Amino acid sequence: MALDQDGDRLIPLVSGACSSEAARERLRNAQASELFPQANAPEAALGGLWLYFSCFDESHEIVQNIHSAEGSFWHAILHRQEPDSGNSAYWFRRVGEHPAYRPLHLAAEEIVARWPEAEFRTGGKWDPFSFIMFCERARQQPNSPSERAALEIQRTEWQLLFDHCARTRT
Repeated sequence: MALDQDGDRLIPLVSGACSSEAARERLRNAQASELFPQANAPEAALGGLWLYFSCFDESHEIVQNIHSAEGSFWHAILHRQEPDSGNSAYWFRRVGEHPAYRPLHLAAEEIVARWPEAEFRTGGKWDPFSFIMFCERARQQPNSPSERAALEIQRTEWQLLFDHCARTRT
């Protein structure tokens, strides 16, 4: 991640070109089991790493073949960024409840408190479908509080899911 902002990158709301050709070269021949030995979900972590660098095709190639909540979660994020909100919603329905949702909800509340003009309300728990729609609106408002809040929430979502996948199995 040192090749692009050490994990602090605000991943765009719309997929585009890979942000780092150096990362693409390094990851091209990487094996998930070597990068993430003893991880909860090494393949999912690798798919998430590709997503961090906005390498849509490479990430999609991996996550579409992961038949777990984590694979579906990454797949949903990819399609939200495509943007294909219907496909994203389909994959979020496949996720069900996820351990990342509670801390994501709490972090999103803190983020929207800093950006009250964004008009995103988290409600009583994390709702990925509301976030899909918020991202849709935020894309139409470049450089707005809504876009900034969506980008920050998305980064937190990425960090929480990546940490969950890459964490050592207990």
